[in-house]
Amino acid sequence: MFSYRYMRMEMDGNRVNSRSINPEDIVTTEPNRFFGLPGQPPTLRVVPTEMSMNMHMLGVMYAPSNALTFMAMGSYQEKEMDHITFSGGLGTTLRGTFKTQSNGIGDLKLSSLVRLYKDSSSRAILGLGFNLPTGSTSERDTILTPTGATPTVRLPYGMQNGSGTIDFLPSLTYSSNSSNLGWGVQWNGTIRTQKDNGWNLGDRHEISGWLSYRWLDHLSSSIRLKYQSSQKIEGRDENITLPVQTADPDNYGGDKVNILFGLNWIPTPSYKGLRLSLEGGIPIHQRLNRPQMEEDFVISTGIQYAF
Repeated sequence: MFSYRYMRMEMDGNRVNSRSINPEDIVTTEPNRFFGLPGQPPTLRVVPTEMSMNMHMLGVMYAPSNALTFMAMGSYQEKEMDHITFSGGLGTTLRGTFKTQSNGIGDLKLSSLVRLYKDSSSRAILGLGFNLPTGSTSERDTILTPTGATPTVRLPYGMQNGSGTIDFLPSLTYSSNSSNLGWGVQWNGTIRTQKDNGWNLGDRHEISGWLSYRWLDHLSSSIRLKYQSSQKIEGRDENITLPVQTADPDNYGGDKVNILFGLNWIPTPSYKGLRLSLEGGIPIHQRLNRPQMEEDFVISTGIQYAF
């Protein structure tokens, strides 16, 4: 099977834990991890306000038997983040705004699916895979500092294209169907390894449960709940020392719950093997570690052809 998938995610505003917070409160109350270094103020002075990410994913799957499937997926990412810069002794004077951008190839994922169980209406599948660090972790762009300078610096972790580590990707899926109704549950894990330069993204676990209904032979819809828990970044990149929340490794990770609605469509019987999909969702719960941007919505669409 060959597949192409497009995903767009947007973030708008900030929160501390589960509480929304405005930029003026961030720059007057949130401590700057790098205070004490030359030119670093006691509290944060730069606040991200909006972020968007576009991801294009190409995948290929091959099944040498009915019980085993191999997969590979690569991606290309485009990211933008808007910021407000404040200045002054108390950090309450608006200095200006700026935007940072990054784009490039993301990490490569290689995995296998092993069928553990199958009967006439249900199946259980074990996934084992690895994430290879083909994406860049040294992207740079121009920023606006509280003093009015515009240096070109290494962007914070969330604006990089890759993880920088070889990661283990286990998963377990159980699905079942009865007549036109289907349901399933899935767990996905991302277990990080330690990077040579002293930092790595936090481990992540996702649990999803879904219901689907086939309205026509070639059209079905679904509703899905997804819970995601991720840890903060371990260690630190010594090249990222900025008075902004995204430069602090402690300001990553947390818990989120999303609700997503989807459609799957097979055009006509004459296009056997072709499938189109669309899914979009919003968060219904976000509890984030310290100040972070909050997710607004995510939408993805894809096409796949199996033969």
